Amino acid sequence: MKKWFWIGMFILIAGKVSAQKTGKVEEKERKKPEKTVVFDSTAFIQGDSVKPQIAVEKKKFIPNPGRATKLAALIPGSGQIYNRDYWKVPLVYAAFAGGTWTALYWNVRYHDFLKGYKTFYDLDPSSTNYGKIKTGLTADSRLPIFYRGGVLNGKQVDSLRLTIDQVKREKNTYRRYKETAIVFTVALYALSIIEANVAAHLKTFDLSEDISMKVSPKIQQPNMTLPTPGVSLVFNLHRRKQ
Repeated sequence: MKKWFWIGMFILIAGKVSAQKTGKVEEKERKKPEKTVVFDSTAFIQGDSVKPQIAVEKKKFIPNPGRATKLAALIPGSGQIYNRDYWKVPLVYAAFAGGTWTALYWNVRYHDFLKGYKTFYDLDPSSTNYGKIKTGLTADSRLPIFYRGGVLNGKQVDSLRLTIDQVKREKNTYRRYKETAIVFTVALYALSIIEANVAAHLKTFDLSEDISMKVSPKIQQPNMTLPTPGVSLVFNLHRRKQ
């Protein structure tokens, strides 16, 4: 009897201890703060915005040769500005200004000696000797010929005593200088127009690493009547699409 009594007491005590532990665990679970799930819309927005950015290559400027030519013909240097070759603009203006100044300088000298040349002739329309050498002068006569020192110097700062033949030679020399300077200036102006057109055309060609070169042996050479061994180089230049 005692044996069964003690067994019953052990089962009763063990049941109470287990119930107490279970109650304590349930109480702890109730005391824990409930977790709330908050749906943050900004998280989704931020997630959408943080996307891998695709590198967008900036489109390279490709000039129009016709427009570059028209601008260069209208205003010197404007074609180079349109082609974005800014370093060429000072060269264009320096060449154009130099040619213009030289033409003006020789023009001043030409007119000074032309005026001196006219002093040998009778230019009075009412005179019977009109258009001929003045009375009292000969081919060996010398008259003072005044000329200016520069383009901006309006004063006649120097003079020479020359014969009519000497004045005529000086006059013709400075006239040729003036005409040469004018032709040179016009040629520079035309060259700047051509350069703007050529530069615009060259910018439309692909000058990247994709240019291909083909090397192959060649037997027949130009200007050779007999077969001659050699090497042929072929470059493939691809023009960009506008």
